[in-house]
Formats: sequence, structure tokens, C-alpha cells
Amino acid sequence: MLFSQVDHLELKEETMLKVPGYSSPVQFGVLISFAYPLEEGLGEIIVATTRIETMLGDTAIAVHPEDKRYKHLHGKHAIHPFNGRKLKIICDAVLVDPTFGTGAVKITPAHDPNDFEVGKRHNLEFINIFTDDGKINSNGGAQFEGMARFAARVAVIDALKEKGLYKDTKKNEMNLGICSRSNDVVEPMIKPQWFVNCHTMAKAGLDAVRSKKIEIIPQQYEQDWYRWLENIRDWCVSRQLWWGHRVPAWYVTLEDEQLNDLGSNNDRWIVARNECDAMLEAQKKYPGKKFQLNQDPDVLDTWFSSGLFPLTVLGWPDDTADLRAFYPTSVLETGLDILFFWVARMVMMGMQLGGDVPFQKVYLHPMIRDAHGRKMSKSLGNVVDPLEVINGTTLEDLLKRLEEGNLDPNELSVAREGKKKDFPDGIAECGTDALRFALISYTSQSDKINLDIKRVVGYRQWCNKLWNAIRFAMGKLGDHYAPPATIVVSSMPPVCKWILSVLNKAIGKTVTSLEAYKFADATSAIYSWWQYQLCDVFIEAVKPYFFNDSQEFDSARAACRDALWVCLDNGLRLLHPFMPYVTEELWQRLPQPKDSCRKTSIMISEYPSVVKEWADDKLESEFGIILDTVNKLRSLKPPTDTNERRPAFALCRGEDIAATVQCYQSLVVSLSSVSSLKILAESDETPPDCSTAVVNKDLSVYLQLQGALNAEVELEKLRKKRDEIQKLQHALSQKMEASGYREKAPPSVQEEDMRKLTAFFEQLRVIGEAEKKLDA
Repeated sequence: MLFSQVDHLELKEETMLKVPGYSSPVQFGVLISFAYPLEEGLGEIIVATTRIETMLGDTAIAVHPEDKRYKHLHGKHAIHPFNGRKLKIICDAVLVDPTFGTGAVKITPAHDPNDFEVGKRHNLEFINIFTDDGKINSNGGAQFEGMARFAARVAVIDALKEKGLYKDTKKNEMNLGICSRSNDVVEPMIKPQWFVNCHTMAKAGLDAVRSKKIEIIPQQYEQDWYRWLENIRDWCVSRQLWWGHRVPAWYVTLEDEQLNDLGSNNDRWIVARNECDAMLEAQKKYPGKKFQLNQDPDVLDTWFSSGLFPLTVLGWPDDTADLRAFYPTSVLETGLDILFFWVARMVMMGMQLGGDVPFQKVYLHPMIRDAHGRKMSKSLGNVVDPLEVINGTTLEDLLKRLEEGNLDPNELSVAREGKKKDFPDGIAECGTDALRFALISYTSQSDKINLDIKRVVGYRQWCNKLWNAIRFAMGKLGDHYAPPATIVVSSMPPVCKWILSVLNKAIGKTVTSLEAYKFADATSAIYSWWQYQLCDVFIEAVKPYFFNDSQEFDSARAACRDALWVCLDNGLRLLHPFMPYVTEELWQRLPQPKDSCRKTSIMISEYPSVVKEWADDKLESEFGIILDTVNKLRSLKPPTDTNERRPAFALCRGEDIAATVQCYQSLVVSLSSVSSLKILAESDETPPDCSTAVVNKDLSVYLQLQGALNAEVELEKLRKKRDEIQKLQHALSQKMEASGYREKAPPSVQEEDMRKLTAFFEQLRVIGEAEKKLDA
């Protein structure tokens, strides 16, 4: 099945276009004026339209209420020049844009077509003069019957000229719908349709959201909900398509009647569940009469059928056990672009037919676009198939897929160039887990995801790193390791206590983020813990315990194994919803505590929860200082230093900071890859040939570069750091000096701000001293 879309051609003036099926070009971009003669010889009334051929089906003339020239004609009639039909003139309501022509004609002059609204006080009869193949039917007048629409356009103008009713043609700016497949002109054609009155159901849907019976997430989309449902219109639920659920309506044709036009008499329709029920209804309505039933060939709007989804999947309309147990459901997840088209329809129909809301929460995800922010479309050739990301593909195959499509040559050329630019080497195999994690992490973007495949590739590489890290860790556990039933944290080394404390924080952040549907925050918490705390710090920090077989480390080694196992077990379960395949594979390989009831899958094991005994804020604060120290020392190493280890120094301004650095001295040496770390007091002389970095107001670090020191480079680093701190200091000072700060800011906030300001001044002093030494 091929699907097409409507492209719009903007016309500024009269334009002659080649239309499929016509030998001569067709005129567009004009407004044609002509006259209708009035009854009783009262003169004529001039009207205008962009589709002159549709005047054959006119049944009334709508005059703008402010057009004084014709106001006196209200209630009178004009006579149709080709079929003699009387056209009632209405001056207190107007119909739509004349490009919808069939049914009534707008009066010009000097009124923009978009100024007009449908008059609701008048039940105007609409006559469709076009058959499904675009030919004129008998309703339009015998002399035009069987003509194609654009052939009739020329014939009607000629006929009006013969009758002296043609007035003039003026240029008219317009957007013309063009079929993207056939290049044919797409214009509206009025047909009888089935409608549903939604006002009562819409009010129930509005009340459900206002009362929080239904919660829309993110909350800002509530305004879209109110905008749609507060301005609800009758819903056209019939479609003239070949697929879908057929409209359950049967038309009754009595004996001796001819079925000329299905549905010409609205009283003859029977709406029922099936033809058998329709037959019984018809027999009651027409007792003793012979009749024929014909089902409406139309199908229901897709959104009408899918709007029943929460009910039908549970067995509705039958009173099933599933319906009683699971309706209403809890959460619906869908795209924000169909909040009205699908979500609102499910809510309205669920409340009307099921007696309650279909779900309590609606989570709306962003829409996926390409890396440049463009909507994915076949015509642009920028659609990314998830399978191509999961399995990988070559540029050659990407281009081959484009050529197998139905793009025209111009679109194909643009699409080919786009693929070559975006994927010069094709798409690397990323796997399901990496794509899933990337898409979830992208949800921090508001209403759209600009999908860059490079980011997915980055998560694929992270999966590999994760696999290798866990393989290393499990190797250190050993083949005979059995985790204890309980973990005694108090007897563990500080690094083990720290990793469990930050794991605890990651668990808490992930769980609260999931509960709040802030999925990107959850992925950020998990990734940060795995990458920057477990892999970069803990696994590196405990390596010395496993590379040294000395008995004095036996207790520490055992504690490290236990802490490592706890991290792997909890970390994999924490990550599982986001990367289900790699976590299942790795978790199955983890040893389990003796006498424990092992779950057959990580999927059905318990999700991690916060363990109060693991929390240690004081230790985390100390480690924060130590890790900052490590990062600063790493930043001081010259790019040419790959394996060389140099001596480092820590200048501590106070006993507390000196004690902290002393406690973790070996950890700093190990993680920062220096040869040694000497602790200096404030009175000590710092060694020469050192690059300097400020950790905080109480701590500075130095790396001895000896012959490799470049004073100019070091001064530039210090200058940038000074500028950074001065900006922060200036912003904080402005905040503290602002009007009302001392009266409104809580004392605790003012104390913290003063502490920060003092720290900034102290850091600037330390930088100044370092600059003096380098200058000397």
C-alpha cells in the first residue's frame, strides 16, 4: 500500500498548471466574479469564487452581515442559471472560505475569505456535484453532466459569458494542494458524513484532568489538553477508505423504492451492533413492510477505533474478568503529538462507555527528529530505521534503501546527499541496549529529540567498557567466592564505605526520578555512578589490594570483594530497565549468597532500594575533596607525560584539611598517577619548577615538572582560573547586595553565601601568590 501526502504550492497570481489527465494547462490563482439573477426581476447579486465549477451545486448565498449593499435581500431568492434551483439569500450568517464552494457562495468585495465562519443558525443543504472520479453528476445541470472538474471550469465560464452573467477575473493569492505521488490537484469534495457530538464527553475529560483524576506528564501539556477540549467540535467519524472498521449503520430501502442515493433520507438509517440486530430494529420501525438493508460503505476514523483500545483489549463490551480486574489501567505512554487525536478520544470514550477514566497517568514522550532538528520524512530521506542502528548498516545499503522507495528524482538526489553527509561510513552496530539508553537519556529535551547516532555509538562503547569492568571485577571475586548474607559496613575500609554510600545516593535518585517520570535524570544518576564512581574510582582504588598477596591485606581484600559484589548486584539491577539485555547476561553470571532463593531472571528480582545504614555524608564530603585533588593533579600533567610519574605536593592551610589528605594520601598517589605526595603546611616553602592548581581555599596542589615547566602556560591557566572565580564572586556579591536580600533570605542561606564569598576571596589570594612565584 502506497501512502501519499499533500504538498502545498503557494500561488501569488494567475498561474497555468499542467494537471494529470488534462491536455491543456488549468487556470489557478484567480477569483472569478459572476452574477445570480434575483427572483421577481429584482436585479442581480454578484458573487465570487476560486472554484467556479462548484457553483453548479450552490444551494444558498451567504452575505456578510456588514455588507449594506445586499442586506435588504435577506430571505429572498436568487435563481440558479443552469438548473433553476432557488438559492436562499442569508445575510445574518456566513459560510466558509469560497474554495470550499459547494453548498453556498460568499459575497465579496473587500472581505478576506478567512474572515468568514460557518453560520450555525441555518440548516443549509449541501449538494455534492462531483462523483468519486471528479466528474460532474446530474445535480449540476444536464449540459455539464459527465464533464471532468477542470473541463467544467472552462465550460461554466463560457456558459456564464453567453448568459451575460460573467463579470471579471482577478488575481488571488492561494495555497494549492498537490498530491506528492500523482501531482494531481487535491481539493475538498463535500460528502455526507457521520458525526459524534463531543461536548458532554469533552467536559468530562476536562474535569478528569482538572481534578487530577488523570495526571498529564510533563505538566505543561495540560494547557494543550484544555485548549483542545474547551474548543471541541463535533467529531467526523466516517472515512471513505478501503480499510478500517466499517460504520455499523444500515440504510433501509422500502419495497418499490429505488436506491438512487444511499443516505438521502436520514430517517432511514438504523445503527446497530450487527446486521441481525439492524434487521430486528428495521422490522420494528417498519412493521409489515418489505425492505432491503444496505450497510454504509464508509469505515470509522482510525482514532475512533483506536480510542476503544483500553476497553477492547480487556474484552469489552462483554463483562469479562480482565475488564473488572484491570480497567482502569494505570499509565499510558505515548507521543505528545497525539494528545488530542488519541489520548483525548480514549478518555472521552472510556468514560462514556467504560464508566471511568481509562488510565490515571499519561506520560508524553518527545518526538524524534534527525540530528539537525528536522522532522523525519520520506521525502527528505532522513528517516532512521531503529533496526539499522541496532544491527548496523553500510552507506551503500542506506542508499540502496532510498532507491527502493518511491521518491521522485529531485527528492532522491537530496536524500542521497543527506545520507552521504550524515553517515559517510554507514551506521555502526549499536545494539538494542545502547539505543534504548540513548533515547531515554534524550528525554530531558522538551518536545523533540534531535537524534545524533554518534551519541548512541558512545553508549555502545560504554556498554563495552561496562562489560570489561565487570569481567575484571568478577575475576577478582574468584571462582569460589560466596557473598555473605549480610554486609557489615562498619568494619570496611573507607573506600568501600564511600562506594556504598554513593551507590545508596544513586539508588535514591534513580527511584525518585522514576517515580516522577523524569527518566533522563534516572539515566544520568545511573551512568554517573557506574562510570565516574565505580569504574573510575572504586575499581582503580581497590586494585592494589588484589595485586598484593600480603596477609596484612586479607581483611581489606575480603571487604573489597563484598563491597564489589554488592555494587555489581545492585548496579546491574538498577540499570536493568534501561539496558535489559547486557544486564541480564552479566547478572546471570554473578555468584549468589548461599541458601538464598535465586530468581530465575534479573527481570523478576527486586529493584534496589535505599539502605539507611550505608549513608555517610561526612565520608562523601571528604572523598569529594580527595577526588577534586586527584582531578587537579591530573590536569597539571603535561600532555607529553604518558607513563612518567612526577612528585606532587599538597599545601594544606589548617589541621583538618591536612588530616584528610594524610588519611587518603596513598589513594591520591594511586589515582593521580604521581610518584609521591608530600603534605606541606602553610609555613613550608613550596618547591621550585611546579605547576599549581587551587582545589579550594584550604588546599592547593603542586606538580613538580622540573625541566618541563612552561611559566607562560602556567600563568595563562592561573589567569583563566582567576577570571572564572571573579565572575562567580561578582555574581554572588550582586545577589547579596540586592534590595530585600537581608530581609527575605533565610539566615542559613545568608551564612552559606558569606562562606562561599570568603572562599572566593581566599582562592584569589592563593592564585595571586602562585602568580608571584611564577613571575619570580
